[in-house]
Amino acid sequence: MSDAPEVRPVVTPVRVVIAICLLAPFVAMLWVGSYAKTDPTFIGIPFFYWYQMLWVLISTALTLTAYQLWQRDQRARRGGTK
Repeated sequence: MSDAPEVRPVVTPVRVVIAICLLAPFVAMLWVGSYAKTDPTFIGIPFFYWYQMLWVLISTALTLTAYQLWQRDQRARRGGTK
């Protein structure tokens, strides 16, 4: 047997927020029934298209947030600051 301590995954509130940030775009895009319509239009573009393009921007912001939270969590776990 190995003398190395067993490392168990840790679920923290920060990691839950990270998971939500990464899963939200998938849920929004896979739930097609919520946006499969043409009205309301935005500058002549049907809702179906501009809703998806809006999620590109939202997904970018959520991914950036998740990355920054992950970096902060990793620095805190190592005990050092960078």
